[in-house]
Amino acid sequence: MDSTGDTAAQGAGPGQISIEARISDLVRLGIIGLFAYWTLVLIAPFALIVIWSAILAVALFPIFEALSRSIGNRPVIAAVVIVVFSLVLIIAPLALVAVNFADAAQALIGKLREGNFTLPAAPAAIREWPVVGQRIHGAWNQIASDLAATIIKFQAPIREVTAVIVAKLASIGGGILSFVVSIVLSGIFLTRSARLAAAIQILASRIAGEKGVGFARLAGTTVRNVSRGVIGVAFLQALLCGLCFALFDIPAGGPLTFIVFVLCLMQLGPALVLLPVILWAWFSWPTPIALVFTVVAIPIMIIDNILKPILMARGLSTPMPVILIGVIGGTLSQGLLGLFLGPVVLSVFYELLRAWAWPSVSTAPENNRAASFDAQAERVEQTR
Repeated sequence: MDSTGDTAAQGAGPGQISIEARISDLVRLGIIGLFAYWTLVLIAPFALIVIWSAILAVALFPIFEALSRSIGNRPVIAAVVIVVFSLVLIIAPLALVAVNFADAAQALIGKLREGNFTLPAAPAAIREWPVVGQRIHGAWNQIASDLAATIIKFQAPIREVTAVIVAKLASIGGGILSFVVSIVLSGIFLTRSARLAAAIQILASRIAGEKGVGFARLAGTTVRNVSRGVIGVAFLQALLCGLCFALFDIPAGGPLTFIVFVLCLMQLGPALVLLPVILWAWFSWPTPIALVFTVVAIPIMIIDNILKPILMARGLSTPMPVILIGVIGGTLSQGLLGLFLGPVVLSVFYELLRAWAWPSVSTAPENNRAASFDAQAERVEQTR
């Protein structure tokens, strides 16, 4: 019997063994692919929150490291302080603006549906404008008087647009809740920053060697630059505009602040909103109050020209079309969370693609803060 089995084993040629090995490899790959698919299905509802949490953790890491060092290397306390400060600084104004914007939009939609929406008559001062004053005054009053007929004429398109707006407004609450969860989860990531950085480096090295590690560092640098130079500056300008609107009691201050924030994210600046408001103030308020409002609003319009070179001087400069597409695409596809996530993800993809396709042109400069994240991970690995 033994000799027969040996003879059968010797009779199996190398081709048959190769086929069996390939079948075994395909079966293993199929099982791995099946588990990978199930894993993606399970984590898909939380993917955006986890990605945004990771982006926040990377962006806030320099602040976390400095704060932890200043209080005696206590990362948990530093993470709790950053989470609480972020919730107060970001979520509270964002929720207030979103609620005000939703209320104003719903009121406008209700008036449009009921046919009660009217435009005010043109100010008499417009007639005194040279050359075009009389024409603008007459056209304004004509549109205001014929507004009801215009609404009735375009009633069907208005209903379709308002239905889309209502659906987007309904997702604002869920977006704010996702923001809260993302900030809390980013604090947890910060307390495990060294281990996560080491794991990312190992994974990047296994995928693409030294280039993979360089791409991981480039992604971290891009996240920090876009977060500080684009999202951070846009949030600061929107916050200043919101305070200015509240101080001077501007009508529809919440929606205007939200529009300012979106325009700043698109790199268009707040001038598209502030200039018409300034013009309205000069025709509606006494001259001293309008002058004070103008003096306060003009620095808000130009503050980004001062802050962006400072915050992104050592970093990467992503083209404005990339940021614009990221903002619009992220908002349309993922709602409020995509408004922030879109430009960051698209900027990281652009910089990685640029570094891979043109390595000699796109030499990614890394400052000391960007390298500290990786240095800490290396120190942890050495201690092991």
